[in-house]
Formats: sequence, structure tokens, C-alpha cells
Amino acid sequence: MDSLELRPPSAGWLREAGARIRFMCLTKMIGTALTMTAFFIAYFWLLNHSRSPVTTVPRIFIDRMVAFWPGALVLYVSLWVYVPLAPALMKIRLEMFSYLGAVIVMSLVGFGIFILWPTAVPKTGIIWSQHPSVFYLKAVDASGNAFPSLHVAFAVFTAVWMGRLLRAMGAGGGVRALNWLWCFGIVYSTLAIRQHVALDAIAGVVLGALVAIAHLRFLGALRGRAPSP
Repeated sequence: MDSLELRPPSAGWLREAGARIRFMCLTKMIGTALTMTAFFIAYFWLLNHSRSPVTTVPRIFIDRMVAFWPGALVLYVSLWVYVPLAPALMKIRLEMFSYLGAVIVMSLVGFGIFILWPTAVPKTGIIWSQHPSVFYLKAVDASGNAFPSLHVAFAVFTAVWMGRLLRAMGAGGGVRALNWLWCFGIVYSTLAIRQHVALDAIAGVVLGALVAIAHLRFLGALRGRAPSP
């Protein structure tokens, strides 16, 4: 008989995932939709009502290493599929409501920076009309509110939580690796379509990671045990 260590991971985590998704499903769907709507209203208002001089965030060597690739737009917009996954898989009310609080805190930190220090990405010289899909994104979401990249911050925050939830469900290492690969792809896409520069992305990684770790520590303190980020 094969040892337990050599057996492939059980697919039982998928049944667990289904049960978690069904738990308070309507509440989670409505809450996620309302939160995203409120976020975008605030984001675009700030984007169009800058009250201070706008600073252009400089490129660094990482930006020169990442080639422009319009196809990365698919990864970029996949964030809005990725982000709802973590709350959808929660089955503890304390986690759900504190998660919402952490998302609000992270958004407010980003918005506060946008208000105090408006930023934009450098001009690229790319003729966007030659790349219709990216051109549409540029028309809707001008390359402002650049530093930190909240796109990246939300990806990292979600990745940390998805890693925690996948372990709790007993998902195998391959599935957990795919979670981080998806997060990396989203971060990469912000540079590949020139929506952000590397400094924006780095700041987004720091913001998302710090908020996620602080949130898990807060939950651990509430439960009287050490968190498991």
C-alpha cells in the first residue's frame, strides 16, 4: 500500500469549497457587489478631482525588463474574478466582516495617498489606438492614482487570504501554487500593459501584504491564538 505521503491530494477540498460558497451566498454576493461599486465610485472621483500637482512616477530597471504585451490585459482584468474568491470561500462570520473592514482600511490608505500625493505613470510613446483593447482601458481608467497600485495591493491581499483558505480546505500544493501564480500574473500585467510602473507595483505589494498580515494577526488576537498567514 502506498504511503500517505505519496498519494495525490484528495479532491475533497472541492466539496468543501462548494459548501463554503453556498454559505450565506446571497449575502456575500451582494456585499461584494456593493463594496466594489463603492470602491470604483471613490476611485474615479479621486482620479478626476486631483487638488494637488500630479507627480510622474519614474521608471526603474524593472520596467525596462518587462516588454509591452497587450495580451496581458486578460490577466489584468482577471483581478475582478480573483478578488471575490476569498470572501466567497469564507464560512466564519467573524472572518467575513473583519475581511470587509480590512478591505476598507486598505482602500482608505490608498485613497489618502492619492489625495495627498497625486501621481501618474510616464508617457510611453505607444500609439494606443493601435491596440484597441488596451486603448479602451486607457480611455476609461487614465493612468493616474498610480502610487501605490491598488490593483496590485488587492491581488496580494487576496493571494495571502486564498493561501490561508486553501490550506484550511486541504487543497494540494499545486493548487496553492496556482493561487500565487495567478497573483504574480496580475502584478506582471500592470507593468506589461503600462498601466503602472515598477515602483507603483512594489508599493502595492507592500500595502497588500502589510494589511493582510495585520488583519490575520488581528483575527488571531480575537481568537486568542497565533494567526496563520
